[in-house]
Amino acid sequence: MQNEPITTVAFQGARYAFSEIAAKQFFGATITCIPCKSFDNVFETVVNNQADFGIVPVENSLTGSIHRNYDLLLEHELLIVGEVRLRVEQHLIANPGITLDEIRTVYSHPQALEQCRLFLASLPNVEPVASYDTAGSVKMIRDNKIMNAAAIASRLAADTYQMQIIKEVIEDIPENFTRFLILAVADKKLGPADKTSIVFSMKNIPGALFKALSVFALRDIDLLKIESRPLRGKPWEYIFYLDFAGNMQQEGPQNAIRHLKEMTNLLKVLGSYPSGRSGENNK
Repeated sequence: MQNEPITTVAFQGARYAFSEIAAKQFFGATITCIPCKSFDNVFETVVNNQADFGIVPVENSLTGSIHRNYDLLLEHELLIVGEVRLRVEQHLIANPGITLDEIRTVYSHPQALEQCRLFLASLPNVEPVASYDTAGSVKMIRDNKIMNAAAIASRLAADTYQMQIIKEVIEDIPENFTRFLILAVADKKLGPADKTSIVFSMKNIPGALFKALSVFALRDIDLLKIESRPLRGKPWEYIFYLDFAGNMQQEGPQNAIRHLKEMTNLLKVLGSYPSGRSGENNK
């Protein structure tokens, strides 16, 4: 994987956000990262060939799925080519010399605020404010010299922007991991594929979901995750995102998908890729 001709990886957020940390954990420190304002921008950057890869978070072990990115997977013709699981440590960061008692506002990405919900609830005089990014929040309070505010972000963001950590490791539960997907226009091989992601919607038939899942059980294929999302424009209808063990070069998954197509209105293979391992960030 390290020998692949990687040049650019698009991510959401400011420099030194957790997505950039995850990208460098996956590809190595020599890549060039492209910060994007939104998740939509990440997908567009890769689709328009302005980056070789994109990286987006899809799931956190404390707060669950990042639903916008599931929707974007359906809307764009990109393939999942890899994943990485990053151990996330959140820190309360402020301008140098500021104490906890002086803080009145805490800025961060909504996911980070939710991961630190209990800590923030213990500060009765502090208002959490959602921002577009963790590291970007640190940069914002530094650049604007906001002295009664703090941000929640990584240690790397604090060190890079020369800011002060006033409270370390503030997430509600220490086992805090975020799963990121690596996206590309084409199926770039980044290792042996042992995991596949699909999205589908069911025909209106009795026992539809049971029948859909049975195509995998009949072939002893291990289901790793299933996620339902509302089908846009069709109230009370749903699409399902499903991860299973195996790849689309194997006979079992091929037969399962062929069988599943018989009972679905929509079926899209999002990619077969090497499953990620959990790793530490550089805090």
